[in-house]
Amino acid sequence: MDENNVLREKIDALSKQNKTLEQKLNAALDGTGLCLWEQHIPTGNLTMFNMEWGSLLGYTIDELAAHVDSWKGNLHPDDREWVIANFEDHVSGKTDSYDVTHRMVHKDGTVSWVSDRGRVIEFGDNGEPIRIMGTHVDITKEKRYELELAKLAHRDPLTDLLNRKALIEAFNSQREQTACGALMFIDLDDFKSNNDRYGHKFGDSLLIKIAEILQLQVPDSKAIARMGGDEFVLLFESNDRALLSEIADRILSAFGLSVLVENKSINIGMSIGISLFTVQSFAEICEQADHAMYEVKRQGKNSYLFHQ
Repeated sequence: MDENNVLREKIDALSKQNKTLEQKLNAALDGTGLCLWEQHIPTGNLTMFNMEWGSLLGYTIDELAAHVDSWKGNLHPDDREWVIANFEDHVSGKTDSYDVTHRMVHKDGTVSWVSDRGRVIEFGDNGEPIRIMGTHVDITKEKRYELELAKLAHRDPLTDLLNRKALIEAFNSQREQTACGALMFIDLDDFKSNNDRYGHKFGDSLLIKIAEILQLQVPDSKAIARMGGDEFVLLFESNDRALLSEIADRILSAFGLSVLVENKSINIGMSIGISLFTVQSFAEICEQADHAMYEVKRQGKNSYLFHQ
């Protein structure tokens, strides 16, 4: 056997060994949500060591070319610019590694979250980057869970309005920008009687309906929150009494008409207390608006008063 044949057999053996190792790697990675990738930087060509990237986006290997432009094209529009900038910063040597969490757009238009990491592993004779290798992990489930937790921490679970914690944060943020504003405290009239008459499920549906109407009628509020029970609070950047009176009248008029809830037509009365603020704390403002609201109830309900 001549040397050429021996060399050819060794090359064939190494090729088979490499293919076997690649198959084992693919088998180990498939189903983990982890994609191992390598890019030839001068050409932009990508080598995917398993098919998780394509399946993550809903494409077959024939539909999605293994090229850096395909990756860029499937980045979420809001993330594309800064993600590419981070990638190019590493390739150009400005950063030690490429490490970002971003969104990608699925073939059907839905959004997937990924943790993407990479590092240049080969340089040319003149120090130019030749190859970069990294991982691409699907973290969509984890991210959705994280976003849901964040939402629960700041939203009323029934109406999806802000909760007390989020309202205080909005108040503090407003105070950093301007020293004045107003807080409108709303308490439903005779909510308990409706709740007892039609049941708690009806009461929940009523609160959801009220939240929807408030958001529709008062788009000029800084924040709308449900404090609990049948109490709602609106935060405003203005302390103009004429404007706030117009808004309160608008709310009372909207609920003065019959509202259809679970095929039942009912009238909703509201007692509204308004507190103007400059230097008071959130607790002080709430207490002032609350006192004004109870004065409305004492005087006959379904109206509004400013705290004196």
